[in-house]
Amino acid sequence: TPEDQALGNQVQQLIDDMINPAIASHGGFITLVNVKGPQVFITMGGGCQGCAASKLTLKAGVERMIREELPEVSEVIDITDHTMGDNPYYAQ
Repeated sequence: TPEDQALGNQVQQLIDDMINPAIASHGGFITLVNVKGPQVFITMGGGCQGCAASKLTLKAGVERMIREELPEVSEVIDITDHTMGDNPYYAQ
C-alpha cells in the first residue's frame, strides 16, 4: 500500500542514518526487506548474521530505535537465516 511504502521509506532512512552506522563497528548491517502495516521485516548481515547477541541487538537496539522515532511501528521481525552466518561477531 502507499502507507506501507511511505513508512518503509522512513524506516530505510533510520537504518541508513542511525542503525547501520551504530552496528558497523561489529561489521554488521541491517537490510529492510518489507513493511506490512505496523510490522517491519529486516535481515541482519555481516557480523550480525549468526551472532549470539543478534536477538539483543534486534530488540534493544534496532526495534527500540525504530519504535522511538516511528511509534506506528508495532514490531520489527528478523527473517535472517542465522545458521548461514560466515563470520558472526559473537559465535553461538
